[in-house]
Amino acid sequence: MATSGLASRTQQERSRATQRRLLDATVTCLIEYGWSGTTTTTVADTAGVSRGAQVHHFPTKNALVLAAVEHLTERRSEEIRSEASRWPAQSGTRVEGVVDLLAASFTGPLFEAALEVWVAARTDRALRSALGPLEAKIGRETFRLTAGLLDADVSRPDVREAIQATLELVRGLGVANLLSDDSQRRRAVLHGWNRHLTDVLTSRHVEPEGPT
Repeated sequence: MATSGLASRTQQERSRATQRRLLDATVTCLIEYGWSGTTTTTVADTAGVSRGAQVHHFPTKNALVLAAVEHLTERRSEEIRSEASRWPAQSGTRVEGVVDLLAASFTGPLFEAALEVWVAARTDRALRSALGPLEAKIGRETFRLTAGLLDADVSRPDVREAIQATLELVRGLGVANLLSDDSQRRRAVLHGWNRHLTDVLTSRHVEPEGPT
């Protein structure tokens, strides 16, 4: 029985490893070839697995790509956490550091891979309907990650709004950076935004008075 259990775990580990290779290969293909060039055959070849193995784990291109979007988001979050873990326990530039990490994440190759899927979903109804709930989940997780890194009091509406606006801002700046190097303008915009975000996070919140 112990041998059977070990064999089962080994099979599960092999299965997870194959899935990881396929997801990593999908991200690589999206970055290098775009949506139209990312076929299931190309992904299987890049991953070094058989088409049968690819179909077994992800029967369709949409299933494969949606799983890859979630996978690349996890990779982006891991990168942000890893960078943030190297910061001193107390840092007077924490806001700048967090926003810089977010900006880098939304201008890197993993973000570009996600954009390929978003653009394709505009005209693919099935992909769009499946991508919507996933993006909502990713948005919630990214919000929680950002709030945690900022040590923000999310019970305050103004803080929640400022964090959400930060995410919308860096995403928009990331899109603007696709066709040309927009780094100089991005730094200027973020410099001004960081002052506002710092003011919101450090201000004393006063509840509005109700009707007398």
